[in-house]
Amino acid sequence: MSDPALIQPRRTAPRKLGSMLIYHALMLAIAGVFLLPFYWMTISAFKNNAEIFANPVTWFPDPIRWDNITALLTRDDFPYLRQFLNSVFYAGSVALAVCFSCSLAAYSFGCLRWRGRNLVFGLTVCALLLPGIVTFLPVYLGWTKLGLNGTYWPLIAPFFCGDAFFIFMLRQFFLGVPRELMDAARLDGTSEFRIWWQIVLPQVRTALIIVGLFAVVYTWNEFFGPLIYLQDREKFPLSLGLFTFQAARAKEWSTTMMGAFFMAMPMVVLFLLTQRLFRQGLASTGLK
Repeated sequence: MSDPALIQPRRTAPRKLGSMLIYHALMLAIAGVFLLPFYWMTISAFKNNAEIFANPVTWFPDPIRWDNITALLTRDDFPYLRQFLNSVFYAGSVALAVCFSCSLAAYSFGCLRWRGRNLVFGLTVCALLLPGIVTFLPVYLGWTKLGLNGTYWPLIAPFFCGDAFFIFMLRQFFLGVPRELMDAARLDGTSEFRIWWQIVLPQVRTALIIVGLFAVVYTWNEFFGPLIYLQDREKFPLSLGLFTFQAARAKEWSTTMMGAFFMAMPMVVLFLLTQRLFRQGLASTGLK
């Protein structure tokens, strides 16, 4: 007689195959639900207004209206390229500010020993519990008295003072840096700033990339801050520029969708290029 232990894997193999097929089918269905709005935006960007609202719905533009790109970039009432560069400047500046300031703070909390360190770190984490809208009015009045409303200073400068979430995240990585490396550098007379720059930062490069990505994505889609502090259309980022254009030209959906398409693509490309590091950073964060 055959050994039942040898027959059992043959019985369970079809079950595993069936469960895997169900799992992948479910994941594909969920992915389709999330990708449908993006697909609709993409095809609408290459249609005219009549085709967007056609009944029955057309799921592919016919013909593809490439001239919508030229129409978007040459409009006098919508300085798209200028606002795109404003978004690049805004997001890039915030990412650099966050990586610089938060890594310094995380180095202090994670790699240095000083009296009251845990208390100050606890107060920093408690800042996560404070909604931004609570501090909005006094901060706005402060920038108004400094005469800096209408500039990017109120939007970028606060990030040079750090961010509680990113400080907490980076500290977890800094705690994993071998202390022997830092102690050896101190014995050689190396300054703390040089230890931070030349020894510790290369060890947490993945974490810095993740923090920079989070900062770029947040800033690229930020709307409330630019709405409050900026009044000149030439200084608007795309998030605010698209809103004002759509509010003024509510019927020009093809131009709006084309603008939204080109606004979303940099974030999609950025994620595709850095998804491996993104996954590694999240996995390391969970382990720590």
